[in-house]
Amino acid sequence: MGTGDIARNSRLLVIAVAIVTLLIAVHSVVSQLSGPKVYDPGSTEISVRAGEHFEIRVPDGPADGLHWVVAAPRPDPAVLKPAGNHLEADEPPPSGEGGSRYFDFEAVGAGRTDLRLLRCRRCDTGAGGADGARSLVFRITVG
Repeated sequence: MGTGDIARNSRLLVIAVAIVTLLIAVHSVVSQLSGPKVYDPGSTEISVRAGEHFEIRVPDGPADGLHWVVAAPRPDPAVLKPAGNHLEADEPPPSGEGGSRYFDFEAVGAGRTDLRLLRCRRCDTGAGGADGARSLVFRITVG
């Protein structure tokens, strides 16, 4: 084996390492730009992996005095961790009101838990039966 073969093999190795590095970088960028998966009220059975972030989107028009909350019983904290929520207005806003509320979650560990979202005016005991109240229940499975 001559010196030319060693140099050629070294070049091929460098090219292979560069391609793998580029693919890893592209995957990282695409993953960050794509954001978390978003589920709607119809997605009552949600399966995610531990460490995964996801959002649940519900219609929200705060002008009617109702708002969404994570209701009791709370999800098992060993399985699911709330990570905040935010409102995104309709584009373009027809009346300056309305949009979607996004509840952010992180799947913590393997297991199954229920998540209940409640839309109510005054979210205290018995609010689920109040006029205009709405309740959504999601079964979250983390594998």
